[in-house]
Amino acid sequence: MKRKMLAVTLASALVAGVAVSGSVEAVGEGPNYGGNETIQTSMLHTYDEMVDFLKKQDAKQDHMELEVIGQTVKGRDLYLVKYVSDESRPTVLFLTQQHGNEQLSTEGALQFIKNLGANSKANREMLSNVNILIVPMFNADGAMGDVNFPLDDYVATGRHLTRYNAVQADLNRDHVAKVQPETKALHNQVLKKYHIDYMIDLHHQGTRSEVDGELVSGSILYPTNSGVDPAVVEKSKRLGSVVYHRINSKGWGHIGKYVGGSELTIGRNGIAKEYGIATLLFEMRGMSDHYYESYVLGQKSNGYLIKQSVETLTAATQAIADGSIADADISFWNRLPEQKNRPSNEEEGE
Repeated sequence: MKRKMLAVTLASALVAGVAVSGSVEAVGEGPNYGGNETIQTSMLHTYDEMVDFLKKQDAKQDHMELEVIGQTVKGRDLYLVKYVSDESRPTVLFLTQQHGNEQLSTEGALQFIKNLGANSKANREMLSNVNILIVPMFNADGAMGDVNFPLDDYVATGRHLTRYNAVQADLNRDHVAKVQPETKALHNQVLKKYHIDYMIDLHHQGTRSEVDGELVSGSILYPTNSGVDPAVVEKSKRLGSVVYHRINSKGWGHIGKYVGGSELTIGRNGIAKEYGIATLLFEMRGMSDHYYESYVLGQKSNGYLIKQSVETLTAATQAIADGSIADADISFWNRLPEQKNRPSNEEEGE
């Protein structure tokens, strides 16, 4: 049996999504597996809790609309959160939890949705100039551990979360064949239905990736398949610039360049080529559950990583709404170091 990890008290940070106080170190320096701790998944939204949250926000927010775009293998409804004021405006899609054990980006997306409900002048102006689409908890069966294969070796206490969907398929390798019901729903009811200009695909990687000798809080990458239109790649790089400079300015983030594949089956590549959407991969540090202990991050970093997700979605939306994304400097990509992995088990991401 795997050793279990100590339940550290950041439930309040998970609920609030952005709890940060005092001076902080880089997110990348947050605690890793310590040998005698446990990971408590009760701190994360369950599928039913997420649905309840979305329905309550939909009832409160005039600008928000909630749509069911399909069902998972196990029959769970897949939700699309929409803020669409004018279809002629630029549109951004945020996709979270293609892999069910990568949940802090979903926690950040829920906080972002709550933030959009604030009736502020800034929000009203922003929402009148950009359309926002959010698919939270895309792999709901994997997020709930409701799968047709054993999860006995996973380290979390409470419900288990797994990378795969219920039939052990990797949804982020299904963007060409589109076999799985979750992937079919995304392509048929979102990507083909809406004119989307930008997309951020939020994931988590292992805990031991570093740049300049320091562990990263996350890493980013644009589409790298040679068949993607160069103009789409440039727009993707501008989206990455907006995110990088926002996180870098905070003092607690440390971002590297992700080393990822160029296959079209990967959403970052396939979606960019098929639909001409500028795509950005953001890999946050650490996973919520895994059978490799070195992939799971101690919970003291949860609040900062959730905040990183909120800042990422907010920065992208603001820059698209006010048009400043068109002037984003992409030269930083030439200087951004590729992350390297400290010795451990083989890294898994994207």
